[in-house]
Amino acid sequence: MLTPTQHTLDKLENLLKSAGYKVRYEKGNFKTGACLLQSSRMIVVNKFSNLESKVQAIAELIRQLEIDNEQLDDKQLAFLQQIRKTELQL
Repeated sequence: MLTPTQHTLDKLENLLKSAGYKVRYEKGNFKTGACLLQSSRMIVVNKFSNLESKVQAIAELIRQLEIDNEQLDDKQLAFLQQIRKTELQL
């Protein structure tokens, strides 16, 4: 399970950045904590969500994305595997 800390959120953002995605925090009428704009490879996160919701929403989107492993370094690849493994345990 991912711990809902600022460090975890930073690691998720860095993982997405390395994979070619941009993360923005905006206000809006979100039904979930975040959404993915496919054509621009941008993830928009509800800036009014609490830290735990932000971490969960971004992790859920990462699980659904096709991320090229060659774009990631070893630590990021291990973190990606941990995120995907967490989904299987739920």
